[in-house]
Amino acid sequence: MYVDIVDLRQFYHSLLGRMAEHSIAMALSSLWARLPQERLVGLGFAVPYLERFRADTERTFAFMPAGQGAVNWPAGAVSDTALVFDEELPLPDSSIDRVLMVHSLEFAENPRETLKEVWRILAPGGRLVIVVPNRRGVWARLEHTPFGSGRPYSRGQLTNLLREANFTPGAAAEALFFPPSKLRLVLGMRSSFERLGRLLWPAFSGVIIVEAQKRLYQGLPVAARQSRRVFVPVLAPQGVPTTRSRTERKS
Repeated sequence: MYVDIVDLRQFYHSLLGRMAEHSIAMALSSLWARLPQERLVGLGFAVPYLERFRADTERTFAFMPAGQGAVNWPAGAVSDTALVFDEELPLPDSSIDRVLMVHSLEFAENPRETLKEVWRILAPGGRLVIVVPNRRGVWARLEHTPFGSGRPYSRGQLTNLLREANFTPGAAAEALFFPPSKLRLVLGMRSSFERLGRLLWPAFSGVIIVEAQKRLYQGLPVAARQSRRVFVPVLAPQGVPTTRSRTERKS
């Protein structure tokens, strides 16, 4: 079950959320190769991180799952947000250079089908970057952050899943070695925890970050199917007859 969009926004507006965002963004930067004029898609709730990388892109989209909800992004500009189903992305084949998945794969109903759909929209040699909760980490065991919901992964599980979906796993990084505490004293020691964690206990990070490349020398069987999903609005007003229509009926 997806974390609600309201809860995600509240988390990233909190001090703990801003600290988590900074740590993950630094880890992402360590393996984020610049691709001038690339087309980038963020799937899940990736907007806190898309802000850091969109300057070099030709265009950037924020795809948010229907089960989570969506917000307009970027603020103060024409919206680049779309409400989607992660197994049926509204893009043509081989149209995107890079996909960033955050708060996405751990909530997917069928992770393999989701990755196959990402494979479909990526251009030859396209890159996929995934951020998922680490099943060994403390963050996956506590429910007061979004990383404590959904299905956490080990690096081995994530690597096997990527290979099954025809991706070649590459560079990897870890982040969130500091405890998910709201105490300012603990958060003030975040940099020290991150530095020591990478050296002493990398297997117990809060999240795992893996980059993978689309593999072309093996085909993926994709069954043609008609979409089984439809959007149902929260409110479905029936409307009322206009004054004119009521007058016509009386006459």
